[in-house]
Amino acid sequence: MSKIIIGLVGETGSGKDTFCKCFKKTFKQTFCFRFSQPLTEALEIFFNEIKKQDQQWLATVLRARFGNNILGEAIKRKIGNIKNGIIILNGLRAWEEYKMIKKLGGKIIYITAVSKTRWQRVKKRGEKKDDKISYEKFLKMEKSKTEILIPKIGQKADFRIENNGSKIDFYKKCKKIPIPENL
Repeated sequence: MSKIIIGLVGETGSGKDTFCKCFKKTFKQTFCFRFSQPLTEALEIFFNEIKKQDQQWLATVLRARFGNNILGEAIKRKIGNIKNGIIILNGLRAWEEYKMIKKLGGKIIYITAVSKTRWQRVKKRGEKKDDKISYEKFLKMEKSKTEILIPKIGQKADFRIENNGSKIDFYKKCKKIPIPENL
């Protein structure tokens, strides 16, 4: 068995976590890491509930101080000891993260959906304290410094998945991503 790296880029609520769940069901040796996980871990030291706005702020501050690949470097440390399987790096948002995944031999998948659908998904899942916001506020948050490169990076992706339909349809699209047979 070999190591395969997949980078996921996509707007909030597009289906990146669902993609990870699909791959975990299909391939036993699947490891999923979010670029936002180091941010969440840091914020959880201080707060019981995490807001996307706080993650965006912390990412901006860390990138300004330590460089745009600070979250990529944190992820590289987390995946360093994995020798075999599929490693999914979920939520890349900077060109440096894109370049890191490509340098590691990875493929980039852009998962996208129309904004109204994504907003409804985010409201329904209630993962973060500020998920139940108005559609207007959702659109405003998408213009944040941490979010604006997503469509541009998505244009350079190796694969693109439109996720505007049902979960079953999305799973079918996910399973069409070419993965070597020996996994």
